[in-house]
Amino acid sequence: MNRIAIISDIHGNIPALDAVMNDITKRDIHKIYCLGDMVGKGPHSEIAVDRVREHCDVVIKGNWDDSITLKHEHETMLWHQKRLGVHRLDYLRSLPFSIHFWMSGKLVRLFHASAESVYKRVQPWDSMEERLAMFNNTESTGFPEIEPDMVGYGDIHNAYIQNYRGKTLFNVGSVGNPLDLKLASYAIIEGELDSGDQGSVSTQIVRVPYDIELSIKQAVDENMPELEAYIKELRTGKYRGLKD
Repeated sequence: MNRIAIISDIHGNIPALDAVMNDITKRDIHKIYCLGDMVGKGPHSEIAVDRVREHCDVVIKGNWDDSITLKHEHETMLWHQKRLGVHRLDYLRSLPFSIHFWMSGKLVRLFHASAESVYKRVQPWDSMEERLAMFNNTESTGFPEIEPDMVGYGDIHNAYIQNYRGKTLFNVGSVGNPLDLKLASYAIIEGELDSGDQGSVSTQIVRVPYDIELSIKQAVDENMPELEAYIKELRTGKYRGLKD
């Protein structure tokens, strides 16, 4: 059996990334895949990119990874761009939209946000039509002969697993900016990798505690923009855009 760890949405939070990587090393993990959004929000986008490039077998593009490479005048985006530098920005531009592979007879597809775009957000409470559209073959995903049996994604910072109509949709949550529980999150998928033969396959969500106050201290020490909103999200596990 092969075990793949799937991480996403690190957002420059290195204590959280370290905690997740330490947890992964304790398990019999064969590969690590990253579903994007290494950068932004937290203070150390550049370290997150370098660590992911070093340790992950597959990396795909998130909405922050895409938007940070564009021309900006906003102070926050310029701050993160400066820390990343030219070569890391070029790397982010080169990332693929999605990947797919066989796992114990199931076709698995991974992307950051949806089958349509890195910017289209799909929540677990959205309509059945919206959630089933995650399994569509689109111009962004490409058109293999069949649609996937399993789809995993990041983006919403809210981990879950849902099964319906013979398909499995799962969200791996966020390593560095979880907005459901105040714990770093990732997923493990287990089965026979690259096998089209039917066999056992499983998916689980893993929650990992990390030093939130250290993450906050690092952001404070770097005099990061939008600091108070970031601190609130880490300490409460609630999205900054929600009203109290």
